[in-house]
Amino acid sequence: MDFRAKRALSADQADLLRQIPSVDELLLRPRLASLASHVDRALLVEITRAALNDLREQISGESEIRVLTSDTSSLEERIASLVERVLARSLEPVINATGVILHTNLGRAPLSDAAVEEFRHSARHYSNLEYDLEAGARGKRDAHTAQLLERLTGAEAAIVVNNCAAAVFLALAALSKGGEVIVSRGELIEIGDGFRIPEIMAESGALLREVGTTNRTRISDYENAINEKTRILLRVHPSNFKITGFSDKPSLEDLVALSQRRGLPLVEDLGSGCLVDLSATGITEPLVRQSVEAGVSLVMFSGDKLLGGPQAGIIAGKKELIGRVRRHPLFRALRVDKLTIAALGATLGAYLRGALDEIPTLRMIRMSPAELKRRSENFLRELTAVVSLGEVELEIADGVSLAGGGSTPTQSLPSKAIRIASARHSASQLEQRLRQAPAGISVIARVEEDRLILDLRTVFPEQESLLLKTLAAVLH
Repeated sequence: MDFRAKRALSADQADLLRQIPSVDELLLRPRLASLASHVDRALLVEITRAALNDLREQISGESEIRVLTSDTSSLEERIASLVERVLARSLEPVINATGVILHTNLGRAPLSDAAVEEFRHSARHYSNLEYDLEAGARGKRDAHTAQLLERLTGAEAAIVVNNCAAAVFLALAALSKGGEVIVSRGELIEIGDGFRIPEIMAESGALLREVGTTNRTRISDYENAINEKTRILLRVHPSNFKITGFSDKPSLEDLVALSQRRGLPLVEDLGSGCLVDLSATGITEPLVRQSVEAGVSLVMFSGDKLLGGPQAGIIAGKKELIGRVRRHPLFRALRVDKLTIAALGATLGAYLRGALDEIPTLRMIRMSPAELKRRSENFLRELTAVVSLGEVELEIADGVSLAGGGSTPTQSLPSKAIRIASARHSASQLEQRLRQAPAGISVIARVEEDRLILDLRTVFPEQESLLLKTLAAVLH
């Protein structure tokens, strides 16, 4: 940097600038020389230069100089810290104590042990991802999940892409580009991060044909809108909101009958991907198999919501339509890798074996209030042994957990919550201190009525000891 263009430097400033060591000098210092043995030299040089330029800016500026430039050891330590910060992993595990099972910000569905093992096994070795071992020729990666999905959903065929939004986009692009898609105004939804049905439809090349009103749509509205440009009838499950009051919409059976009568595919975006009946827990979502057996042409749903697997978008339905979707050029751009296939296959296998508790999402959903009360009582018993009860107020109260992930917006699970108040810190301060990982792992909790709320439904049993240690450190 040319400092001559700036205001005249004082004698002290000029002296400080002369004291700044060169990049080569700094890289010979013990700490940085050690880093150079296992860090790319170009990265080390880049960060060192940036630190020195920042230092020159401070000295030459009008603000008070807070860095002792003559202290080379401090400068060396600062550069080493910057390098380590760049190299540190950004994606870190956290403890989810919110009671929101499919917490989108925390990665949605945690994977089963079997899925993680399949993930590890496939990651470390070559595999027959697209190789037919029997024929000794190239195969299709769909084969590893297709049969499992067909058995679980009753569909003739199934393919997998990288998420449900991609599944919707691909199906529309393959089946209705240049033609009209009829959809109820009450189903023109927006989901997370600004994904809107009208906009994704426009990007796919399909023409939106809205029918009905926001709260009431009749089967006659669909029928009257059909013309020579119509390509598909689209049904969208409003998984992240609910219309109540004076509202109505055609039944699935009526839409299927209309699609068959007029020879048009009925495509349904189910979103949450529920494969088993969860009504006994308080969660009521339409099942994929019900739609397939009712006669829906294509059903699209997520792999990482109520299905409990990795992020994926699944398209299941009629073989001829799946073939058309699969042949679309975008399918290759949106397809999943071997690790997703491995994890999804293991998750689907648990369904076929009836081992639902192996899937963390389903295990958490099916956890009873009685079990949560017992776990909460045991946790508080251990916590009271390590904190001062004169400064902390602890109780177990009735609460609710949520499925989350844009699913079941008005449905909740009865739960037991641990409520904590501290004489030293407000509930918001406790939440912040937990989040800042005092014991090496961040804990994400809730605040209600100036109480810190912990819901053990979403805390893995093996995490409880670390949660206890972290909480004790925060409360002291």
